[in-house]
Amino acid sequence: MIGKLTGRLDYRTADHILIDVRGVGYIVYCSDRTMAALPGPGEAVSLFTDMVVREDLMQLYGFLSLVEKEWHRLLCSVQGVGAKVSLAILGALGPDGVSRAIALGDWASVKAAKGVGPKTAQRIVLDLKDKAPGVMAMGGTVAEAMDGPALEVVELVEAAPASARKPAARASSGAAAASAGALSALSNLGYGPSEAAAAVAEAAATFPDAGEADLIRAALKLLAPKG
Repeated sequence: MIGKLTGRLDYRTADHILIDVRGVGYIVYCSDRTMAALPGPGEAVSLFTDMVVREDLMQLYGFLSLVEKEWHRLLCSVQGVGAKVSLAILGALGPDGVSRAIALGDWASVKAAKGVGPKTAQRIVLDLKDKAPGVMAMGGTVAEAMDGPALEVVELVEAAPASARKPAARASSGAAAASAGALSALSNLGYGPSEAAAAVAEAAATFPDAGEADLIRAALKLLAPKG
């Protein structure tokens, strides 16, 4: 399996790019959000990838982070959800948005993605709600994963310089790390994974620029007994 590609972005279309890895071109399909965060043609690019192989198909899908890739894998495990629908959801919400929506049971946000009906959105939230804490916890390693070869690398070439990465991708990495840290802290305090994930997700949605300490405080207020 091809787990990661690092090379030069040769060309891009509406839904896929071609990465030149030392003379070998790999066509990689990405979500709208990932496409918007990629550099221009000729620049260095590095993506985590998921490969789908069937009798009539062999395609690569690309992701900026391990969290985005993991959500894609989980979304595709839900009955009636294929790669196209998964990329539409990730493009509409982003990996952090998917984490929040599923942790909070907010199927309406999932339904906002193109091609997702209410029954499918409800099924996604129901099937994956218990998986949200584990994926959110992965956020603490996102920044490290973006800077180093955490997965199999195919023909490693010069890595993308930090200046070439889009600010939005770095901001998303920081938010994911803050949520992961807050989730870990709440777990250490004895809160269950699901209730901790829901509180952190709600706090992150209310205070999108909050750091880890602020998220912990906000989540603890949400978890405090009412009345």
